[in-house]
Amino acid sequence: MSENPSIKWLSDPSIYMVNRLPAHSDHTYYSSMDEARNGEPMNMRYSLNGDWKFYYSINPDNRPHEFYKQESSCNGWGDITVPGHIQLQGHGQPQYVNTMYPWDGHNEIRPPEIPQDKNPVGSYVKYFTLPQHMKGNPLYISFQGVESAFYVWLNGHFVGYSEDSFTPADFELTQFLTEGENKLAVEVYQRSTGSWLEDQDFWRFSGIFREVYLYTIPDIHIFDARIRPELDDSFTKGTLHASLQLMGDYSGAQVRAALYDAEGRLAGSADAEVEGDRAAVSIQVERPSLWSAEDPYLYQVFFKVTDRVGRIVEVVPQKAGFRKFELVDKIMKLNGKRIVFKGVNRHEFNCRTGRTLTKEDMLWDIKTLKRNNINAVRTSHYPNQTYWYELCDEYGVYVIDEMNLETHGSWQKMGAVEPSWNIPGNKPEWQDIVMDRAISMYERDKNHPSILIWSCGNESYAGKVILNVSKYFKSQDPGRLVHYEGVFHNRDYNETSDMESRMYAKPADIEKYLTEDPEKPYISCEYMHAMGNSIGGMYKYTDLEKKYEMYQGGFIWDYIDQSLVKTDRYGEEFLAYGGDFGDRPTDYGFCTNGLVYANREESPKMQEVKFLYQDFKLAPEKGGTTVVNESLFSRGEDCLLEVALFHEGREVYREQREVAAEPQSEVFIEHRLPEALLEKAGEYSIQSSLKLKEAAKWAEAGYEIAFGEHIFEVQGQEPENIQGELRTVRGDVNIGVHGRDFSILFSKQAGSLVSMNYAGREMISFPPYPLFWRATTDNDRGFGQSFHSGVWMAASFARRHTAVEVVEEEDRVQVAFTYAFSIHQEIEVKTLYTVLADGSVHVKMSYKGAAGLPQMPLFGLTFKVPADYDQLKWYAMGPEENYSDRAKGARLGIFENTVEENFSGYLMPQESGNRTGVRWMEVVNERGQGIKISSVTDPLEYSVSPYTALELENAQHLFELPNVHYTVITVAGKQMGVGGDDSWGAPVHDEYLIQGNENIEFEFKMERI
Repeated sequence: MSENPSIKWLSDPSIYMVNRLPAHSDHTYYSSMDEARNGEPMNMRYSLNGDWKFYYSINPDNRPHEFYKQESSCNGWGDITVPGHIQLQGHGQPQYVNTMYPWDGHNEIRPPEIPQDKNPVGSYVKYFTLPQHMKGNPLYISFQGVESAFYVWLNGHFVGYSEDSFTPADFELTQFLTEGENKLAVEVYQRSTGSWLEDQDFWRFSGIFREVYLYTIPDIHIFDARIRPELDDSFTKGTLHASLQLMGDYSGAQVRAALYDAEGRLAGSADAEVEGDRAAVSIQVERPSLWSAEDPYLYQVFFKVTDRVGRIVEVVPQKAGFRKFELVDKIMKLNGKRIVFKGVNRHEFNCRTGRTLTKEDMLWDIKTLKRNNINAVRTSHYPNQTYWYELCDEYGVYVIDEMNLETHGSWQKMGAVEPSWNIPGNKPEWQDIVMDRAISMYERDKNHPSILIWSCGNESYAGKVILNVSKYFKSQDPGRLVHYEGVFHNRDYNETSDMESRMYAKPADIEKYLTEDPEKPYISCEYMHAMGNSIGGMYKYTDLEKKYEMYQGGFIWDYIDQSLVKTDRYGEEFLAYGGDFGDRPTDYGFCTNGLVYANREESPKMQEVKFLYQDFKLAPEKGGTTVVNESLFSRGEDCLLEVALFHEGREVYREQREVAAEPQSEVFIEHRLPEALLEKAGEYSIQSSLKLKEAAKWAEAGYEIAFGEHIFEVQGQEPENIQGELRTVRGDVNIGVHGRDFSILFSKQAGSLVSMNYAGREMISFPPYPLFWRATTDNDRGFGQSFHSGVWMAASFARRHTAVEVVEEEDRVQVAFTYAFSIHQEIEVKTLYTVLADGSVHVKMSYKGAAGLPQMPLFGLTFKVPADYDQLKWYAMGPEENYSDRAKGARLGIFENTVEENFSGYLMPQESGNRTGVRWMEVVNERGQGIKISSVTDPLEYSVSPYTALELENAQHLFELPNVHYTVITVAGKQMGVGGDDSWGAPVHDEYLIQGNENIEFEFKMERI
């Protein structure tokens, strides 16, 4: 062991570990078969999690240099919790940056230099006394995750050094251990050569952020286990191969392997051949049950180690899944079937603890993936905690396991590819440190059946170093494929990746690749940038799954918002993004790209994802439902087909049917609806759902995993004319239309409807006006919507009414306002109000376009009512918000919520809460009084919010929004889609835009409730 640790190691790429144990499998081990079967906490492991003494230094010069010595006291130090980030426990500053390095603009350095003035150091001390039952055998310590480099001492003696934040670092402590109290000292540096390799799009933290534990080993110990369950070409014969590395006094040792199926039945056993410190064993299995995400069937193998006299020394349990993943005729296949990844990228994240996750966090995540038909996850962009892979094995989720490598800022600057000083590139001095990260990931994770693909990292350009990593994976593991996207930028290294993988390629670009005799299957390792109100047009990607066999799915960016809880100046908590901690440089809100909010609530975007990722597609009609089973292995027999008939949004009939559809086939399941229920005039909806018969690990019985809908109409008689008397008053300023218990006022001066008073209740708090603008979404901002279409914001708030027309008829009064706009002299909007004898007001909005105008975000009418009217009910597409390009996952129905609930919690305030296909909607107070808005011809779009578009536009955080005084209603004939191909320039697809030169007209009716 080296006794001379040096701070120079931090900037030396050739020194990335000192005295660290070789990487090995993440298995557990026990002293008896009973303990191993029960899966109890390991008796030979002792957690050091909890409170540690701690001292924070802003740079190495200010650190306590000799704190590790026995005589050095740390009684006056503060405390810190391990695991946890330093910056989230009152020290230093969290910093969010995307592609640029965090020191950009502060330090003029190039790899492998690191900042000297801004390199925070955390000095940790933990005192412990080893439990009696752990004494007498070799003792080790395991750090599961430390960012980004650290030195370790025990009782004043240097133990070791390690980099690579996201894989374990183990060291032996035996020779430095004392009988009584021991002093463990750890010095953690935020910046090191490893920092150049960890330029991921995430918050920059440091510290001991994963668990730390001591462990001892028995006299004979399986240090490493390599489990390889293999299948023959018929998938009916399995062989479990195991290669074991032994430690300790293994002379005369024996190892016996026993394989049990999921029901606990013995499936096979065999004695291992032991030679020196190596043992190898194989077990044959006839017709093994196969592992897949659809049926994650796991066997369990027990390795029983006995010494030369036959005494049981150690028992190692290991889960195993038989599955075969391979590339056949340019197609990726699992167990012989073409696989489609319905995936998501996932950072490890918690809004309070950063990348320190609990088991409860991970359980919530895995269940959320399964509940929303997400079958795959890419560990962006580093290996995750071991428990996550265990969950993916158990619950059934395919994994791209990605090594801890990203050097984005070394080759791409402000979007431009400029690799003049790219690392690792072809630089031999970076080969070993990069390869170490690959080896550490592979050796720890190699036994998890959920991992189908190894990834050589993310956004690090291309070169020999990464190519060699790919060759390493292939040499070690022929049962998996290798992924790397960066070869897109340098085709000299095309062989690095077994698949074509691109980020944010548009559907047309993907089709171009797939139609030009491609050499490799295609996946989108990142697509559908889910920043803020997004995911519009996702179906254009999922539609490719059927059209092109070599298109094999993709991974949405990303799963969870990376926002942190912070307290504002008034003591109220809010979710913060980059820059909110005074961190500079920063990329501000670009960290909030999740389908799930940072507080682990699903966002409305998940509705679309769940639908488009369905394995079962349902197409109902009157006589039955066509079930298209796109799954690979499931027949759907664990579900019931539930069919419901709705008339005008209200349920009139429901029934259930059994389901049995062979994989990759379709069947027609009859469900004859009673004819008598289809005679009444009006709109009907048949909704078919697949629901779980019994509870699964991830959902309750009756949970819906798929749905489809068929809408049709039965014609009836036209409604009768409304009878009654109206009184019209033509004042100097106002035009009043009065009935028995209502009064409607129009202002010639204001140029609008100004009062709707029903039985003394005034509904109009602010008059209706034409609206062309929506609060810009993150995608709008990335595209430059304000630059391209900002004239429509001006038009929304700067108009002039040029004419007022009044027409009185026997049973109605019409008042029309015409508006001109300074942005273009030819455009015109006319709002025609027709008051009927029952007090209802019909509104017809007409827009006359003109050439030369940019796209229009929205064309509608907006007004305010008192905030007491905050109860919503609507007959439209729902239940979650939806838009013209994000409505596939919505269904027609009657839904309810409140104005507050209708406002989506995107971190940066923006457009939200819209519904398409609106037949009618009600806005009432707690007593059920209010107004109803109904479409007259075609269905409308509407949103109801506590805030105006301008209030949302002007706020950077939710807490900046004003107190709620109004309910803001916006009725739109059209709103553009939200897009989502990316959030830095991609426009909404043409068919979901509103062109400024087109003419638009829509009608609706307002009536009291």
